[in-house]
Amino acid sequence: MARLIVKSPYIKCGSGKSAGGYLKYIATRERVEIIPDDRPPTNKQTQLLAKLVKDFPDAKELMEYEDYAAHPTKATASALITLALESNWDRVQGMEGYAKYIALRPRAERLGEHGLFGDNDAVDLATVADELNHYTGNVWTHIISLRREDAARLGYDHADAWRTLFRTHRNDIAAAMKIPQEDFRWYAAFHDEGNHPHVHMMAWSVKPNQAYLSKDGIRQIKSTLTNQIFQQELLHVYEQKSKSRDELVAEARKAMLELAKAMREMTCIHPEAEQIIWDLSRQLAQVGGKKTYSYLPKPMKKLVDEIVDQMARLPTVDACYQTWWELQCQVEDYYSEGKKRLRPPLSQQNEFRQIKNAVIKEAEHIRINRFSFEDAEMQDDGEQISAYDMSYACQDLQSIANDDSFPLAERDEAAEQLEQLAEGGDAYAQYIIGTAYRDGGLLIPDTAKAQKFLERAAEQDLDAAQYALGKLYLSDDTDIHDSAKGIYWLKRSADNGNDHAAYRLGKEYLRGENVSKDTSTAAKYLRQAADNGSAYAQYLLGKLTLMGEGVPKDMDAAYEWFAAARDNGHAYAEFFMKRMERGEQEPPSVLLSATRLLYHMGNIFRDNAPAPAANGVQIDRKRLQRLWEKRVALGHKPDDHELEQQGYTMQFH
Repeated sequence: MARLIVKSPYIKCGSGKSAGGYLKYIATRERVEIIPDDRPPTNKQTQLLAKLVKDFPDAKELMEYEDYAAHPTKATASALITLALESNWDRVQGMEGYAKYIALRPRAERLGEHGLFGDNDAVDLATVADELNHYTGNVWTHIISLRREDAARLGYDHADAWRTLFRTHRNDIAAAMKIPQEDFRWYAAFHDEGNHPHVHMMAWSVKPNQAYLSKDGIRQIKSTLTNQIFQQELLHVYEQKSKSRDELVAEARKAMLELAKAMREMTCIHPEAEQIIWDLSRQLAQVGGKKTYSYLPKPMKKLVDEIVDQMARLPTVDACYQTWWELQCQVEDYYSEGKKRLRPPLSQQNEFRQIKNAVIKEAEHIRINRFSFEDAEMQDDGEQISAYDMSYACQDLQSIANDDSFPLAERDEAAEQLEQLAEGGDAYAQYIIGTAYRDGGLLIPDTAKAQKFLERAAEQDLDAAQYALGKLYLSDDTDIHDSAKGIYWLKRSADNGNDHAAYRLGKEYLRGENVSKDTSTAAKYLRQAADNGSAYAQYLLGKLTLMGEGVPKDMDAAYEWFAAARDNGHAYAEFFMKRMERGEQEPPSVLLSATRLLYHMGNIFRDNAPAPAANGVQIDRKRLQRLWEKRVALGHKPDDHELEQQGYTMQFH
């Protein structure tokens, strides 16, 4: 992995110390010849290195130290000694042993008489040195190093490239050092030496005591330079990251597709997590105000974390998390010199903190005994009407209006004639036109007209119209919403034998949102639908009977209702049957908690992995924008940044 090493020591000027000597040193030292020397290091080199490492332990972080440790030769020893001394200039310049070595060693690629460069091409070495000799503040001596093979491959093996780089990003470096742009001063020199060509950059503020460079600031400087130096390779990494994210999405989706099957096969049963969620639900009664992770006391936060980590043991969750983690490490390796990273527990990963609130939400649903219905796949056939009960005229007109093979003009004419029939009092025409105005398509949606025609049909006791009208009044449309009217028309429809209306009423009385919660009334309507073969009503009756809510508690009866629901195709019913066979008697909301939480976690993983672009690989938009801005800063025309490169398409969105 290519790496950029950044060291940022500083010289504390004043009290007899100055940075002028260091400036002259980096500006005028001669380029060391790059001649392979595989002879072992001299005794003096070995002794000096031992002292260096003891005096300055951070020398072991240098790439030169790695080279020397792997191949101890005169050449690698010399390179390590040089960089170690230069990295600790402020401390070694007054130490006799080191000072003597510096004075006597071979003396940067020169740009004229010296190798110094800055904001301007013409740098007067004597003037700058004199300024630093009288400066009383801190002068930072950044040392930026690359491996030779990386420098050659990326075009940073000569002074011009580094000069352009620093001029482009001088304001970024100033900001990282907390120096206003107008007060920032810097000079640098490139040293083409050994296996690690490097550049020395001296930076300070014209106002002493103004600058401040923290560890975060050093990381900011390194990130800025890394993004520029490795921009093409980073683009490739982000391309691969996008591809891997696509795989992550597929993995998460696979987990969700397997969820129902896992439930049927008892592979999604997680008693440990379920028990802790149940414990959390009881403790949440003690919490007032917001019930989110940040507002919980520490003991409850610990419970939430434990639940998340229990869920993370599931193979599907672990696979998704591991894939995501590998992607993150791949990019961050550019910033931390290949530092080994240990994957933190999922509960400690900030990117997925939403999972914690999903846990709390599920526990709160258990505490308040909120019902879940698991009926997303239910086919709503409650609005079906029989053509045999229609007039021949109504049948023909409906057939034409709904047939895409007819010319649009003929279909419009049929709709107009249907509306005329409706105005004349035909209940079926009223229902057809009312739903057409509700749903749009051939007719422009018009809630007021939908309400008018559905009410006329409902008043004629057409149960499908009563059901449709009840749902319309209970919809989220604020212009039409009326809970009392919605419940009234659902009851009228259920009384006329509409089982879907009866099931909807059962749900409404269980929810308690549009009507007062009443489990006994809910059970009555659910029983009506269940007796007529509604698998979803049978499933809910099974849960009510298991808990003894609205009906007497009866384990055998609950099992029979679940069996009936299973036989009619309800996927969740067998899940409860098998858990009952195991003797588990927890409330249904507890038994379903791990399954529901896994579903939420799948959504959260999906949201952290954007879907692939339709015509190519999706690349992070902000990253591309920054790279484009830097290219422009380097002299490229704003419009010469090709959006198609290297066989993939970059999508801005």
